[in-house]
Amino acid sequence: MPGVRQLVADTRPLHNDHFRRLWVANIITVIGAQLTVVAVPAQIYALTGSSAYVGLTGLFGLVPLVVFGLWGGALADAMDRRRLMMISTLGLIATSALFWGQSVVGVGNVWVILGIFAVQQAFFAVNQPTRTSILPRLLPAGQLPAANSLNMTVLQFGAIAGPLVGGALIPVLGFSLLYLIDTVLLFATLWAALRLPALPPAHAARQVPGLRSVVEGLGHLRGRPVLMMSFLVDLIAMVFGMPRALFPQLAHESFGGPTEGGTAFALLFAAIPAGALLGGIFSGWISRVERQGLAVVVCIVVWGGSMLGFGLFAGAGLLGPALGMLALGGAADMASAAFRQTILQEAASDEVRGRLQGIFIVVVAGGPRLADTLHGAVAAAVGTVAAAAGGGVAVVLGVTLAAVLVPTFVRYRVTR
Repeated sequence: MPGVRQLVADTRPLHNDHFRRLWVANIITVIGAQLTVVAVPAQIYALTGSSAYVGLTGLFGLVPLVVFGLWGGALADAMDRRRLMMISTLGLIATSALFWGQSVVGVGNVWVILGIFAVQQAFFAVNQPTRTSILPRLLPAGQLPAANSLNMTVLQFGAIAGPLVGGALIPVLGFSLLYLIDTVLLFATLWAALRLPALPPAHAARQVPGLRSVVEGLGHLRGRPVLMMSFLVDLIAMVFGMPRALFPQLAHESFGGPTEGGTAFALLFAAIPAGALLGGIFSGWISRVERQGLAVVVCIVVWGGSMLGFGLFAGAGLLGPALGMLALGGAADMASAAFRQTILQEAASDEVRGRLQGIFIVVVAGGPRLADTLHGAVAAAVGTVAAAAGGGVAVVLGVTLAAVLVPTFVRYRVTR
C-alpha cells in the first residue's frame, strides 16, 4: 500500500547500526528521564502547595542551560563527540542518583531539589547538542528529517509513559523509586555511546573552547534570517504557550485531583507528548515538504490555538476536551521541531554545527523553562485559566507578526 507507506514514519535511518543503537537506547532511557521530569515538580508542589515554587524550576534550569548549552556546543566542535557524550551521560546518571538520595533520606528541602535540578540541566545542556550534532556524521542529508522525526517520536513515547506511570505511582510508591529507575535506565545511553566510532572534529580545533568560540558560533547567525527566525518563532511558541507549570494546580483545582499527583495530573503531563507521538507515527509527509518555513509558522499557529482551547476547557472543568487540545498542540509542536532541526542541520557546516546545536538546545529547552517561571508568576496574579488561555493568544499574535516582519522565513524552501 504505497499511500500508507508514505504516511507513516520514514524508517530508513534505522538501517544505520549506530543510529539504531542510539535510538533504541533512547526508548529505554527516555521513560526514566520523564519520570524525573514529573517527580520534580510534583515533589516541589507537595512540599509547598505553590505553582510559583514549581515555576522556579524554570529559572533554576534556565541559567545552567544557557551557559552550558552554548559552551557544550563549543566543546562538541572542538573534541571527540563520542567522548563528550559519554562524559555528559555519566553526569546525568550522577545527578539522578542525587535526586534518589535526597528522597530516600527525606531532606524535604525545595532548595536542595532545585540545586540538584540545576546541575542536572548543566549536563543535559552539554549532552543534547553533542547528540544532535552527531547525526549528520552518521546519516546522509536526505535522511535527517526522518531521523529527527524518529528521535522526537521516541521522546514523546517516553513523555507519555513517564507521566502516566509516574503520576499514578507517586501517591503509592513515593518519589524515590522513580528517581532510582531513571538512574538505572540511563546506563542504556552510556552503552550506545560506547559503541559509537570515534568522532573527532572535522577540522582541527584552533583554540580551547571558550567565550571566543561561543561568540564565533553566534556570529555565524549574522546575515542568516532563516536560522534566526527558526529560533525566534520557537521562543514565542514555548515562552508564551507552554503551560506545564500550571498542571499540578490545574489537576488539583480544576479537575479535583490530589495535591501530590493522581490521574488528572498524569494525564495533563502525558497529553502533549501523546499528540506528538501520534504526529511522529504519521510523519512520513514531513520528508516531502519543501516550504519548510511556512510549515513551521502554520504549526506554531496551531499550537497557540490549541493552548487557548486548553485554557478555556480547563476553566470549564472539562478534562477530556482539555486533553484533546493539549494533544493537538503536541502534534503541531512535533512537526515544527522536526522542520526547525532539519533547517539547522542542513544549513550549518560541521565546523560550527555543535555550537549552533548548542544554541538550538538553549532555545528549545530554555523556552519552556522561561515559560514555567512566567506562567507560575502570571497564574499567581490572574489565575491558572487566564494564564493558560492568554498564553495561547500571545503565541498566535506573536508568530503572525514575526512572519509578516521576516517574509524570507515564510518563503524558505528546499528541494526534495
